[in-house]
Amino acid sequence: MASIDKKSQSNLTQPGFEAALFALTLDRSQPAPLHQQLCDGLRALLLRGGDLAGLPLPPSRSLAAELSVSRMTVTTAYDQLMAEGYLTARRGSGTFVAADLPHLAPAPQNAPPPAPPPAAWQIFQTGLPDQSLFPHRDWARQMDRAWRAPDPALLGRPDPFGWMPLRRAIAAHLGAWRGLDCQGEQVVITGGAWDGVDILARALLPPPAQTGPAQTGPAQIALEDPGWASLHHAVRDTGHIPLPLRIDAEGFDPARIPDRTAAATAAAIVTPSRHYPTGRPMPLARRLALLDWAAAQGTLIVEDDYDSEFRYQGQPLPALAGLDQQGRTIYMGSFSKLLSSALRLGYLVLPEPAIAPVHAYLAQRGARASLAPQPALAGFMDSGEFATHLRRMRRSYARRQVVLLDALAPLARWLDLAPDPSGMHLCVPLRPCLRAHTCDRAIAEAGRAMGLRIGALSAHAVLPDAPEALLLGYSGFDEAELRDGAARLCRLITGLT
Repeated sequence: MASIDKKSQSNLTQPGFEAALFALTLDRSQPAPLHQQLCDGLRALLLRGGDLAGLPLPPSRSLAAELSVSRMTVTTAYDQLMAEGYLTARRGSGTFVAADLPHLAPAPQNAPPPAPPPAAWQIFQTGLPDQSLFPHRDWARQMDRAWRAPDPALLGRPDPFGWMPLRRAIAAHLGAWRGLDCQGEQVVITGGAWDGVDILARALLPPPAQTGPAQTGPAQIALEDPGWASLHHAVRDTGHIPLPLRIDAEGFDPARIPDRTAAATAAAIVTPSRHYPTGRPMPLARRLALLDWAAAQGTLIVEDDYDSEFRYQGQPLPALAGLDQQGRTIYMGSFSKLLSSALRLGYLVLPEPAIAPVHAYLAQRGARASLAPQPALAGFMDSGEFATHLRRMRRSYARRQVVLLDALAPLARWLDLAPDPSGMHLCVPLRPCLRAHTCDRAIAEAGRAMGLRIGALSAHAVLPDAPEALLLGYSGFDEAELRDGAARLCRLITGLT
């Protein structure tokens, strides 16, 4: 039987169908005659190729030439398939795939229902920007402008810190939006938060082990608990030890970092502007205490400022790095929540003492961040389109939070509902009367069966006796979807109580 390229079997277009036909191969060493092999191969392609009704087949002479067989071999195969009802001939037009192919297996009687559209199964998923607000036309224009006639520097050896115009644009953005006084020379473009943590741990922290008399073990990196679960894996990947510390009402407390342990605490990774995932801001006194700890211990602070642009009430809280006079704080940001996670771009802002060692490390290892979108993003930011996009998203997200809280009002007896002055999701604690019946993980699990992607706060903790709350993302869903999701959550919780 003629062999078929399986990649070309599903939902073929006209060009793909023709390519699959010409890719058929016949084996002259087989006992089956060539016309039979061709007939079997064509039949299999027609049955597995999707909706091919009405597509024309190449003239017998052309297909014969492509397959290096006689024209009679092709016409014999075509005639057999027309007799079976797979093909039809139109006088003066050629041979076409029949409208109703025979021998197609009927749909199973107990087939599962079709998958719901994406929004129906991920309502309340956190961290999703609304892609319908993405300025596709403006972005496409910037990409075209950057690469239609690229700057010669783009085609040369890339700077390990990234495209300098983008680094300068990021510094200007942070000065305007976060009050952070920095220069483009301090900015490093990364492939996202995980890449940023990996760079810092490997370039700035002691290696996990050294041979000789001064042999040392891995360092500890203090983390918030609850916090970003993937951070534990990112730290372990560098050979260091994650040290989770339970937060309180004011966020991360440096007083809880142990003075003496088997491994020294070399860094702390925190979210001071808006703790992830509770949304609690770290007050000024706690921030100053954290900076004092870092200065006294000679350690580093990594400030993960993941969504501070989305603040709806009051003035934005100052960045921790802006308060640091000792050069111990590294600012980390990302474009995944501001534009799209598909960009895979983030950045670090390094204090002066960290620039040389990070540059030496990246010059040897090479950068992971893709260069392709960097000049377009630089143009997007310099043109003012980025700031306009952020303001539009901020207005939209603020309205959506209000809509969600209003729709959840019937659950006020069970959930501690309160507005959040910033962010992309709500962290909603369970009231004691609800905790008497269930827990946040059980609600999240039950929600999946109802098409809800509810987060459980306790699932973000590794320490025992974790706090419980529901994490409800609202940024990626329109108002109708949020009302529908809230109605389903009301039914879910009412049923559990």
